[in-house]
Amino acid sequence: MIKSILPLSSIIALRFFGLFLVLPVLSVYAINLYGATTTLVGIVIGGYALTQMIFQVPFGVMSDKLGRKGTIITGLVLFGIGSIFCAIANDILLLMLGRFLQGAGAIGAVVSATISDLVKEEERSKAMAIMGMSIGISFAAAMVLGPTIGALAGVQTLFYLTAVIAFGSIFVLIKFVPDPPKITHAYPDDKQLLQVLTNINLIKMNTTNFLQKGLMTFAFMIIPMILTKNFGWKMSELWMVYLPSMIFGILAMGPAAIFAEKKSKFREILSLGIVFFAVSYLLMGFSSSSIMFVIGVVIFFIGFNMHEPIMQSQTSKYAKVHQRGLVLGIFNSFGYLGTFLGGVFGGIFFGKVSLSTLAITITIICVVWIILILTMRNPGKNKQLYVPLNEGTKRNTERLDKELNLHEWYINETENVIVIKYDSNILDEDTILNTLKQ
Repeated sequence: MIKSILPLSSIIALRFFGLFLVLPVLSVYAINLYGATTTLVGIVIGGYALTQMIFQVPFGVMSDKLGRKGTIITGLVLFGIGSIFCAIANDILLLMLGRFLQGAGAIGAVVSATISDLVKEEERSKAMAIMGMSIGISFAAAMVLGPTIGALAGVQTLFYLTAVIAFGSIFVLIKFVPDPPKITHAYPDDKQLLQVLTNINLIKMNTTNFLQKGLMTFAFMIIPMILTKNFGWKMSELWMVYLPSMIFGILAMGPAAIFAEKKSKFREILSLGIVFFAVSYLLMGFSSSSIMFVIGVVIFFIGFNMHEPIMQSQTSKYAKVHQRGLVLGIFNSFGYLGTFLGGVFGGIFFGKVSLSTLAITITIICVVWIILILTMRNPGKNKQLYVPLNEGTKRNTERLDKELNLHEWYINETENVIVIKYDSNILDEDTILNTLKQ
């Protein structure tokens, strides 16, 4: 598993590193460009998320139909070109265009779907946690290096570095990532969009991703501006708030992922993370000193990182094998819509509405959000059965749907096995094997 996951995790981590690298300083940098307003700055911060939102589903569907690797390469090329546009931008509109192009490389769902293809479901949460942890580490490194490099060499250098990372990731993909297995299934494709859009569990997970990412972008809008304007911090000092935030956040990742997976407590971990969001915004909104404000920031990233290693894994559990790209594409689209709107509303309301009023509003939203999560059913502890594929078992696969109540089954032609997902409370392994052998 590790050999397959580490290269993919490094690609997605490096991509996020490039995005995160500029986040700590982007609002301060962009506001000084020609034509800048706080509203346009908010769009610049969240702008990449708008095109991410638009292209997540097409990229996900394209990867389901045409293959994962080619889709990822296309996204990395777009991301690299957008980074170059950002680097050469001398006004707010060109910077905005570059950010839109960065977001057009919407490969997040495709990478997650590729991991789901390469890893057995019982190991998928661990694989997603590894990916989430690698993103968290890249986030921590970016929070330290972004302000430091930006102060010493200029923010343009950060964008050039991001372009190099994007094109370098293509080499990693081609050289080190194995091809996903060839899968065949018996499920019709014509109704899968309706099935995905009406799945109540997926609706709640999509809403969760929307709100979580919106609060994150809004936080990145206000944190650097308040610390520099209200508390007199320098841009080169911002790492002192982001580094401890990421350290505590990464430390929270492992226990959250283990507790959610081993105890099947996904719902409880998500709810606890939302409580941290509410507390953090109340502290930031009513802070009278930079220390209280920084404590609020740290608490926010603890809650955020508790969510990260389990959200994609939990969402993928509700998807059949032929829906993974689509399901994760929609899931990520909701997240990027939240990212975009978080930046836009942050730009619109910053300076026009008191931070304390915004904090109270966010707390009310969090209370409603927790109620939504508590009504969601935790994913069951389903089991996977791997049956060797031969003429007899292949001939009897048509009996699986007719005679058994299965979650799904499909044929992994690369490994020459039939993969059967079932509820152990309803069926046992012997019944399934007998059905295939008769």
